[in-house]
Amino acid sequence: MQRGRRIAFDVGSARIGVSICDPDGILASPLQRIDRDGQEIVQVEKLLEEYQPVAIYVGLPINLEGKFTQSTYDAVYFAQDIEATTTTRVRMIDERLSTRAAQAAMHSSGHSVKSSKEWIDSASAVEILERALEILKAGREAGKTVDSYGID
Repeated sequence: MQRGRRIAFDVGSARIGVSICDPDGILASPLQRIDRDGQEIVQVEKLLEEYQPVAIYVGLPINLEGKFTQSTYDAVYFAQDIEATTTTRVRMIDERLSTRAAQAAMHSSGHSVKSSKEWIDSASAVEILERALEILKAGREAGKTVDSYGID
């Protein structure tokens, strides 16, 4: 696995969760979420400049039947916007049940739904990044490229 930080985004309609890992790909940690206020790509560009990731992942919210929803398209469009601002390829990671897993992890660590609301989006991004890291550690390429979905 190539050494370097990796960053992941969990795209929601109101907020975008963000996580980053250490250069050795051992620990994924949440970063402050980004509000969807029309300036999100500017904030993403600042994060990319600050952390210089070797890989960028965006969660792909497919429903449990494996079908695309409006949220799926929003995530792909967001990934395309990121790809237009960097030379680093953006890869999509299936994020089915990542929010549920993040909620369960936060609850098991003693956080209530109310107290974890501010960080749940980034905790979901941590789940996405951890999935990507597991795939990479198994010697496979994590996720599919944005253009492989053929969405314009």
